[in-house]
Amino acid sequence: MTTPNPMQGVLPYLFMAGRTAEAMDFYARAFGAEDIGRMPFDDGTPRLMHGQVLINGGALMMTDNGMNPGGADNARIQTNFGHLQLVVDDGRAWWARATAAGCTVVAPYERQPWGGDWGLLQDPFGLKWGIMQVGPSEPRTN
Repeated sequence: MTTPNPMQGVLPYLFMAGRTAEAMDFYARAFGAEDIGRMPFDDGTPRLMHGQVLINGGALMMTDNGMNPGGADNARIQTNFGHLQLVVDDGRAWWARATAAGCTVVAPYERQPWGGDWGLLQDPFGLKWGIMQVGPSEPRTN
């Protein structure tokens, strides 16, 4: 069996409104993210042109580059897109680590009608994260 490539499939690339480095550090605490690259701007500011972490085997890319309609100084991250979903083997452990790191509960982590356990969190940057543990009768797709 080959190891999945975290750079395949659809990769979320988020505008972090000047908070990319802070977000990368937070995701290491909350989700066990591995820092796999930081590319600073060459203007001497702490902002990052590109940041990338590996979470649960998949890549998440971020930038402080002001390509969004609100401009680089817009401190609010746009969060209307839904949520980022993590399918994990030990959902309660992931949930506990994320809430201990500072995520707030949007929907409690509990058994769902489809048989799996799921809950929804919000991080300090306004992004929502679903944590799901597949139920015993559900096929795991990853």
